Amino acid sequence: MKQTDAFSDFHDEEGETARVIPITSARRGTEDGAPKNVEDRLTEFLDFLRRRLAGEYEVDEFGFDPELNDKVLLELIRPLYRHWFRVQTIGLANVPDEAGALVVANHSGTIPVDALMLQVALHDEHPAHRPLRLLGADLVYQLPVLAHLSRKSGHTLACPEDADRLMRKGELVGVFPEGFKGVGKPFSERYKLQRFGRGGFVASAIRAGVPIIPCAIVGAEEIYPKIGDLRSLARLFGLPYLPITPLFPWLGPLGLVPLPSKWMIEFGEPIRTDTLDPEEADDPMLVFNLTDQVRELIQQQLNRLRLQRGHAFPPFF
Repeated sequence: MKQTDAFSDFHDEEGETARVIPITSARRGTEDGAPKNVEDRLTEFLDFLRRRLAGEYEVDEFGFDPELNDKVLLELIRPLYRHWFRVQTIGLANVPDEAGALVVANHSGTIPVDALMLQVALHDEHPAHRPLRLLGADLVYQLPVLAHLSRKSGHTLACPEDADRLMRKGELVGVFPEGFKGVGKPFSERYKLQRFGRGGFVASAIRAGVPIIPCAIVGAEEIYPKIGDLRSLARLFGLPYLPITPLFPWLGPLGLVPLPSKWMIEFGEPIRTDTLDPEEADDPMLVFNLTDQVRELIQQQLNRLRLQRGHAFPPFF
């Protein structure tokens, strides 16, 4: 698959006590937390529809539509976050309320559901309800419907120009340096980080002078355990892989239902880059060492978080 060469390493192949926020705090209804009644929901929907038809909504230069993202796109996946995966977040105090920052996370799960859950976590759980501007691979923007929805939800192509502009504007940017090598790795290699490429994300953070926030996601590895790969069919459709799982393709569409593993997402202490000169982003040794430091921190977070979570499929409560 062809990638943007200048930034291919974004998806290349190769103290303070953490604050735990329970999933019940993520419920969104009226301001006092009470659920909205049918009349309120209908009024809100009609008002939303009127604004959409009248064009009374804002879209930024990247195509991000905050209202559509919150009211429709995130609303569709919130049930997965709250009730199916029962996501628990740790360390949200490490994510700034307003300033730009780069969230660097591990990638897994065969299908990149982890990116969506990370987006919900920061929007719903963070006190500032921060939108996460994810940097995606070329493949995402080669698919018409997916490309449009990705832009609407705030995502953009993983290239240095877009990343720099977003972070300098004070946006919270997210990246998965493992790329397809991480999300498509076999179940036997679960929670073992793959290569982080050449450190393009570190160079961009240094240029923008924003902190790097290491993030560990536990739970995604178990939703679609990959035990094989239909490589011939994957090449035919231009995909990086076509997974075989215990349920897919044997159960057809039913095999696409993710297993209800218990998730935990931890945001580690920020790594400052504002103490570095922006020109040092061109120093390959410095960038490599900082990239390796971020990778090691996330691996340590994963190891610790797996023990803290315990069994991947605890009983539902």
